[in-house]
Amino acid sequence: MPQRPASKAPDWTTALVVMGVSGAGKSTVAARLAERLHWPLVEGDSLHPPANIEKMSHGIPLDDDDRLPWLKAIAARIDAARQTHRPIIVTCSALKRSYREIFADGHDDVGFVYLQGAKELIAQRLAARTNHFMPPGLLDSQFAALQEPGADEPAIAIPVDATPDAIVSTIIDKLAMPTRA
Repeated sequence: MPQRPASKAPDWTTALVVMGVSGAGKSTVAARLAERLHWPLVEGDSLHPPANIEKMSHGIPLDDDDRLPWLKAIAARIDAARQTHRPIIVTCSALKRSYREIFADGHDDVGFVYLQGAKELIAQRLAARTNHFMPPGLLDSQFAALQEPGADEPAIAIPVDATPDAIVSTIIDKLAMPTRA
């Protein structure tokens, strides 16, 4: 997993995609990161077509064909940010390299913050979560589909065994991101 030194920030000026399996803390971390950076937040789950939500709520894992319209909707939001020069934070599982490539679209201005955690810890979090369409039973399918970002991808891995605020501080430090009070 690539680790970037804090002294050299990558040029992730269009989007930071907070990624990982369901239950890793994407929404919580991304919301706090967006607040600290004063960047708008795009909750990727809100862009799922209704058919995807229906499928997942019934415990049926999505396949690549199901995910493609969702991934394209997220990529369109990233492209809009690129066009307007207004950076965004995006939450998305981004489980596969091919999905992350759709978001980057050949540009080097999109980075990925991979929230990495042990399956047992994430299963505990999912079991405690309420009012979400993603049932804990789909965690195995998420880990099966997960292709952790490679060293050649614009990504940093952040362990999720700390508090959300500590995770956000680690992200900002690793990326040498300027924040506003």
